[in-house]
Amino acid sequence: MLIGYARVSTLDQNLDAQLEALREAGCERIFSDKVSGVSADRPGLAQALDFAREGDTVVVWKLDRLGRSMKGLVDLAADLERRQVELRSITDGIDTRGAAGRFFFHVMAALAVMERDLIRERTAAGLKAARKAGRVGGRPRAMTPAKVEAARVLLAASTPPRDVARAVGVSVATLYRYLPGKGSAESAVSTESVDKVVDKS
Repeated sequence: MLIGYARVSTLDQNLDAQLEALREAGCERIFSDKVSGVSADRPGLAQALDFAREGDTVVVWKLDRLGRSMKGLVDLAADLERRQVELRSITDGIDTRGAAGRFFFHVMAALAVMERDLIRERTAAGLKAARKAGRVGGRPRAMTPAKVEAARVLLAASTPPRDVARAVGVSVATLYRYLPGKGSAESAVSTESVDKVVDKS
């Protein structure tokens, strides 16, 4: 079955030329969008891809109707090949039902592998550079050592946990994650000691 997909970038643009070309190509079902190619929300395309079954062919007027980025096109082509759904572009002369068209899928698959390898290499290089500079990956810690010590002193002075959390700029849950079981007073401390530790943060 031939499944057509048409897209224009704005509501003011007209789909007529694409729809006519798709009908002339023999498409039995046609889906469309009036949205920019860079938008992730393209309900018409999602419906067309969901409707397609093994052996069907998705037909577009031009490949750029499927999206504006090479990565998006590569990922889409790889998904279609995996599902054994063919792809035809009327203007670009691409039809994966033929030998030349199959080559297109192979090229897209190769580009997908290359993109993944490049991302992996860039990530590894970035982590290596960060470690060399003394940085570690992951999210920054919510509580610095100075804040932990300040919170410990405030809690020991019988300051309510909610007030302690507000003072060091974290939630009560985060406070207890760093200082479990510190809700009760541990020892008496002077106001001077509390102020000194808070100043460090």
